[in-house]
Amino acid sequence: MKKKKNKKKIMLGPVITIIILTLILMIISSICSMLGIGGYKTEIVNKSLESSLVTVKNIFSIDGMRYIFSNVVLNFRAFEPLVLIIMSFIAISIGESSGLFKAIFTPFKKINSKTTTFLVFLLGIISSIIGEYSYIILIPFISVMYKHLGKNQVLGVLTIFLGITLGYGTGVFYNFNTYQLGQLTQEAATIEVDKNYQFGLLSNIYIMLISTMILAFVGTLLIHKFLEPKFKKRTIEDDDLVISKKALIISNITFLIILGITIYMIIPGLPNSGLLLDMKQETYIARLFSESAPFRDGIMFIFVIMAMICGGVYGYFSGNIRNTHEYSLDLSKSFDNIGYVFVLMFFTSMMSGILEWTNLGEVIAVNLVEFMSSLQFSGVALIVSLIFAITIMSILIPSTITKWSLVSPMIIPLFMRSNITPDFTQFVFTVSDGIGKSITPLFIYFIVMIAFLQKDNQASEEVTIFGTMKLTLPIILMITGLWILILVCWFLAGLPLGIGGYSTL
Repeated sequence: MKKKKNKKKIMLGPVITIIILTLILMIISSICSMLGIGGYKTEIVNKSLESSLVTVKNIFSIDGMRYIFSNVVLNFRAFEPLVLIIMSFIAISIGESSGLFKAIFTPFKKINSKTTTFLVFLLGIISSIIGEYSYIILIPFISVMYKHLGKNQVLGVLTIFLGITLGYGTGVFYNFNTYQLGQLTQEAATIEVDKNYQFGLLSNIYIMLISTMILAFVGTLLIHKFLEPKFKKRTIEDDDLVISKKALIISNITFLIILGITIYMIIPGLPNSGLLLDMKQETYIARLFSESAPFRDGIMFIFVIMAMICGGVYGYFSGNIRNTHEYSLDLSKSFDNIGYVFVLMFFTSMMSGILEWTNLGEVIAVNLVEFMSSLQFSGVALIVSLIFAITIMSILIPSTITKWSLVSPMIIPLFMRSNITPDFTQFVFTVSDGIGKSITPLFIYFIVMIAFLQKDNQASEEVTIFGTMKLTLPIILMITGLWILILVCWFLAGLPLGIGGYSTL
């Protein structure tokens, strides 16, 4: 009995953990503020470097208390993932309730477990092309897929999260983050060191392709060895949903038509095409994903429309949906037991807002870069130190663009003076960024993953933040070691990174 009590004391629920972490951050910020801890942030202003002092702000001050009471609701209301996940649930609901997903996934039940893991992990890596939308679409989608394959849904959620996050720096093609980071990289490189430097979107394509395949194979082996044995297979629940080949064929044809129309709207130069593009941008990836691009803002809406139409078509022709009333109800079936997701998001938005207001993450980041510079490392030692520094920064500053805006004006010149190219430096940064995000509860999609683990959990043991970290940490550490090995070996071998890209100047 005594042991059971101790166990209960140790196991903190995710909401309580987030509240405690928020209080710890508030206390640390107050102590740092009273001690006058700060750092010098270097920014590019009007094509020149300018340094300014950044200090930690005390959240327990009058201004801090005003911020909390004035912005907690505003932060939650402006929390983009909240809206996106609601849209995602609408799409998943109709796909499930109509029987469409059952018809799609049931034939694949006999696929080897390792093959399934490999395909899911690889899908996670290559999905980086659509940025963080990959978390919103794939986490619930893979959960449903594992359910119909008779596999443990918790295992599926963990696999896709690790695939997306640990592989976020690579993929089979560049994404909009690559473009945005490249713009910042070019500014930082030309400001002091090389005025003729031009960042190429395909400058890292070779290392991206090869590391994607290595990561997928190794990730599959690690998940099969360390994660899969800890989860029992799920028993497939019986339902009265009909599997109809005719309905599936018609639904697939409908999907291809909608997909064709969507593709036509993102191809410039054809009659009345390019409606979803921001034609003011120079590169195609920027036209797709710039802040004013209709495609970027509408990608989740397109996903929902596809699911609603294809699910409705399948449901009608299979007889699983008999009338419009049933169809309307089916759009909300997956919303059962997801209140937990919204509660976690609320407290996470509060924690993120407080951390951003205090400047604690910024101060730690600029001091880490300053410390790196003082070590006077070069070559392999400099690369490894950057991996660890960015990983630590990512725990407190999950935003990729925010972090690179903060450190690139200092990091890029530092590496160029050590004969390391900006292209390779940026790739090392994105790899490290993904590693850091996989272990921080400040990353909103880590919290989304935790919420789905709780929703899909069938075991008696509760899902906790630190318990999940403990479960995935061995894999994350080994993948980190693999990344270090890939990056160091590529650097020492002097292999080309991509088209016109090398690791050394």
